[in-house]
Amino acid sequence: MPAITRYILNQLVVVTFFVTLGLTFAVWLTQALRFLDYIVNRGLSATTFLAFVGLLLPSFLGVVLPIATFCATLFVYNRLTLDSEMVVLRGAGLSEIQLAKPAVALACGAMVLVYGIVLYLQPLSYRAFKDLQYRIRSDHSAVLLQEGQFNSLGPGVTVYLRERSPDGELFGILVHDKSDPRRVVTMTAQRGALVHTETGPRVIMAKGNRQEVDPKSGRVSLLHFDRYAVEITQLADVPQARWREPKERFLSELLDPPPTLENRRARGELLAEGHHRLVAPLYTLAFVLVGLACLLSGEWNRRGQGNRVIFAILLVALLESLALALHGLAQRSAAAIPLMYLAAAVPVGAGIYVLLRGAKRRRMEPGMLRSPSK
Repeated sequence: MPAITRYILNQLVVVTFFVTLGLTFAVWLTQALRFLDYIVNRGLSATTFLAFVGLLLPSFLGVVLPIATFCATLFVYNRLTLDSEMVVLRGAGLSEIQLAKPAVALACGAMVLVYGIVLYLQPLSYRAFKDLQYRIRSDHSAVLLQEGQFNSLGPGVTVYLRERSPDGELFGILVHDKSDPRRVVTMTAQRGALVHTETGPRVIMAKGNRQEVDPKSGRVSLLHFDRYAVEITQLADVPQARWREPKERFLSELLDPPPTLENRRARGELLAEGHHRLVAPLYTLAFVLVGLACLLSGEWNRRGQGNRVIFAILLVALLESLALALHGLAQRSAAAIPLMYLAAAVPVGAGIYVLLRGAKRRRMEPGMLRSPSK
């Protein structure tokens, strides 16, 4: 690899890394805030919460990496122009194609990485995210029954635990039930557990007592028990089966889904997501070639290329909007699927054409400037 190509490529890689890191963290932080309810209202621990929202990172990387590669290309090549390095490189005889090689190499490497993310890592991590979310919502003993706290299990039902063992056994249980104002009940037990039954979750308590106050007479009735079950019907609304969303599925499950009723109803959505996985990484190369075509073609200005940078950003924003629009259209009509591939291929071909034309024009300029021999 020539020293100039290696020099530009090193700068591109460093800038791409930091832009990707910054954009991913910003997007991840905004999405993580949506799930703060799991800590505030469901008592999820901080470590479990971070592991939970951390599973979303691959989904963001597949979107952020093409944009970060494009931003790095604009930044590095515009800085080379402002520092007059590009003038020196052009004066040394480097053509548009030679100057574009480092960015194209980076784009190809990033494109391969994005393919690995969207085809394997993204569905794998998002499936784990949805499975963990389902378990968190279903496992009330692990999420809703926190030791040393008064846990609200629905309107009028409060449970306090002194301790919970790693295997799920509960110690020092207090249950205060005022869901029925005419029968306010308080129960205590030495130990117990929360179990799931066909009729819903129950708190099974052992070796305790049940106290009930008569609202008319004010008398307290006391019942000692060896075993007592309290049904918690407020928490019995968790579905038993879950249909996997398109983002959770691998490519084979999207293009050839099992013939179930739910899959037949969502056939268009599944196919659109599958073809989107194949098309989306191509935009990494398309964005970079659009940026290179804008910055390396035409006349040069040592004071910068602000207008060209803005024009390249507008073109990429237009391409991104078009990709999203075609993805939504493909969910409703399979006829839009070829347009998804065309929208990614056209900017790639146009960018290559502009760079080749610029290189050809520069080769012709010296001959055009020479005066004919007499």
